[in-house]
Amino acid sequence: MRILMVGDVFGRPGRKFFAEQTAKIKQEKNIDVVIVNGENAAHGKGLTQATFSALLSGGADIVTTGNHIWDRKDIYEFIDREPFLLRPANYPENCPGRGYCIYPYKAKNIGVINLEGRTFMQPLDSPFAKVEEILKEIKKDCDIILIDFHAEATSEKLALGFFLDGKVTAIVGTHTHVQTADERFLPKGTIYMTDLGMVGPLNSIIGTKIDNALNKFLTCRMTKFEVADAPCVYCGLIVEVDDKNNQPLKVERLRIVEEV
Repeated sequence: MRILMVGDVFGRPGRKFFAEQTAKIKQEKNIDVVIVNGENAAHGKGLTQATFSALLSGGADIVTTGNHIWDRKDIYEFIDREPFLLRPANYPENCPGRGYCIYPYKAKNIGVINLEGRTFMQPLDSPFAKVEEILKEIKKDCDIILIDFHAEATSEKLALGFFLDGKVTAIVGTHTHVQTADERFLPKGTIYMTDLGMVGPLNSIIGTKIDNALNKFLTCRMTKFEVADAPCVYCGLIVEVDDKNNQPLKVERLRIVEEV
């Protein structure tokens, strides 16, 4: 089985490029399942019903999110009825939505867990304790388990990676929008990558117009951020798993730049 895990899709340019490239990648790379982070899909911040539907029609099977999940208020109207739309599992229990799912594909059950970091971010419940709790509940029912850890600090992502080494198939980071070149097998066999990167405007500052972001750094004042224009970059990771024993076999990093 070959699973494509895709970084944060940013705004309309990112959604468009995601749909264009995912169709090609699925065919050329024999992809079975696509997991994408959609928390920036709605004009760079949050997720709406329309943008969620666009990700599904563009090729996504499971959509994960992060700290911007609640930024568009209509998320509350549909998150509970979408079984393969996730919010970080370590949000308080009274939050709507779900933090993990089991996605059936042919004869396999794929567990996907979404977590959020705490370093330089909100003081949520411990992602370490929460993932242990979830694994106890779902591990016996899953052939493959994948983690999207939406976190800021490299050290926290690495810590969770080693904490889960040998317990899950793969753990990847999202949130920074900058792809890291450290895809690898950890010592006990789990596939790891610090950050997938993003699908969004290449000539930008993490997706926003350069002048907007520069103004904030130069003046230290509040600035309205706007989504930058194409060309775009597409960042992701392909995880290949042995169909016989469910062990991870290969890892391949993807970075595609839109031609202009």
